[in-house]
Amino acid sequence: MNNDIFPCIWFNQNGSEAAKFYTSIFKNSKITMDTSMVINVEIEGQKLMFLDAGPQFKPNLTLSLMMICNSKDEVEEYYQKLSENGKVMMELDSYPWSEKYAWVEDQFGISWQLYYSIEHFSQKFSPVMMFTGKNNGKCKEALGYYTSVFPNSKIEGVMEYPPGQGESEGNIGHSQFIIDGYTMMAMDSSHQHNFNFSEGTSMVVMTDDQEETDFYWNKLTENGEESMCGWLKDQYGFSWQITPKRLIELTNTDNPEKNKKAFDAMLKMKKIIIQDIEDAANS
Repeated sequence: MNNDIFPCIWFNQNGSEAAKFYTSIFKNSKITMDTSMVINVEIEGQKLMFLDAGPQFKPNLTLSLMMICNSKDEVEEYYQKLSENGKVMMELDSYPWSEKYAWVEDQFGISWQLYYSIEHFSQKFSPVMMFTGKNNGKCKEALGYYTSVFPNSKIEGVMEYPPGQGESEGNIGHSQFIIDGYTMMAMDSSHQHNFNFSEGTSMVVMTDDQEETDFYWNKLTENGEESMCGWLKDQYGFSWQITPKRLIELTNTDNPEKNKKAFDAMLKMKKIIIQDIEDAANS
């Protein structure tokens, strides 16, 4: 598992509350950082980031989290707690792909797919991208795209929808792929949704140096668009944060003045230029 790649979920001033809620539910979980803006959670050693950044964006079903459960009791326990004050997308039941499965949206608007499996998975949870609206039918194409951008990548499995489910022929019902050692999943949906990919959910890629930062930035903005502070949208409108590890170091030193200078410099950037932030911090 690669912990330099992880999901980020946008909250409106209730990220800390959500983090406490999840760590009270999920086994072997803890809060590793809780600042005014960034909250980091670990579940079974796997990283999940919350961004307390205001009302501009919120999560939706286009990115859900597939939680792999080792027992049917675990599925039932998580289902009861996550569905409380939330919505049930697919009832807890036995399905062709799992003896015990449910899809719920919890009280914070985060979507969870709870999946019982006897197989061993390297990750406790995996982000599931849903290609809908203008992206519907592009899942298979996207699998090829993402695995071509990231090293150490491969498509592990692709299942098309069976006939009679109201889906276009060739649409993907479920797929699993790996980007640089991190497992993700993806699917198409022909159903009418009033949302699409947004900054409400994004994927963070922590980079080792400027060369790696430039590489991902240039690749993922091809036919996409640049945003601010290391954020971008790829050709499908999906948001990525390309974040040098050095940026985290420069904004978290023992010197508050240097931290502020580094942070203020970052706020003016689209792609993060590490040397410019170093210079600003030391000015």
